[in-house]
Amino acid sequence: MPELPEVQTIVSDLEILIGQQFVDFFSGAPKALKNISLASFAKEITGQKIKSVSRLGKIILIRLVNNKTIAIHLKMTGKLILTDHKTWNIEHKAWNVEHEIWNMEHGARNMEREIWNIEHGTQNINHKKNTINNPGIVDREPRTIPKHLHHIFFLKNKVLKFYDVRKFATISLLDDTDLATIKNNYGIDPITDTFSLKQFFALIMRGKARKIKEILMHNALILGIGNIYASEILFDARILPARKADSLSEKELKLLHKSITKILRKAIKMRGTSISDYRDANDKSGSFQNQLFVYRRGGQACKKCGTIILRSVIAQRSTFFCAKCQH
Repeated sequence: MPELPEVQTIVSDLEILIGQQFVDFFSGAPKALKNISLASFAKEITGQKIKSVSRLGKIILIRLVNNKTIAIHLKMTGKLILTDHKTWNIEHKAWNVEHEIWNMEHGARNMEREIWNIEHGTQNINHKKNTINNPGIVDREPRTIPKHLHHIFFLKNKVLKFYDVRKFATISLLDDTDLATIKNNYGIDPITDTFSLKQFFALIMRGKARKIKEILMHNALILGIGNIYASEILFDARILPARKADSLSEKELKLLHKSITKILRKAIKMRGTSISDYRDANDKSGSFQNQLFVYRRGGQACKKCGTIILRSVIAQRSTFFCAKCQH
């Protein structure tokens, strides 16, 4: 799942769209639209120019000049890929050609079956019926987009493609009241908000009975930190993820506060972590995966001390740590 650094990278890439106008919207998975119908959404955004692009935790916010906001949550496997019209037309034409070739190949195979059946005198109605109704034959309406490309935002000079393998991602159209309600349920953003040591101490006290990793990943307290960065932040701060928050000393909390901003800013600078589906808006990988010390390194030697990295489960999420480096 894209976390704060990945979403911030995408937001920075999409800032090139400020001033651009939406001219159309396509969706092959309208259930992703959470508070509005497909027809209404397309009508609301068409003709509107983009005023700003920002982030609320892991949610991408595209502000329109009519003061409505498109909110996109990428969830597990969502990807936003930006392209120009020329590239889009080339891609679209290539997808059509591939589909036509596929149809021709399958049409030829169906024809061969018919000839074989006629020659052998075994043609039967059921076989013919199944062949005609098979969605893989020539007369099927051409499929012109890739399997996981579910939504397409057409702008005056750009095309924004929204891929999602698992189809968990969501799109909403919010007014200021909706946006304020969401913000009220969220905690502090450690990058865009004031994130003082005093505020951090107060957040820890609110969740003092929880394990420290749970607090880092709790959006009502701190925004944008997921499994990858919670593990890396705690390693950097030399704190075991299963420790209760109220067991941490003032010195440890200061170090943890420093590690949060340090690791997140470093990951933003390296354009995120690409270990599965994540790509930035230019369809390129991040590079922070090359800096990981513990995440997904269970059973491997610690890069600092050589001790084997351990894996446990906290709040139903895999958790990785070094029992020697972290205390």
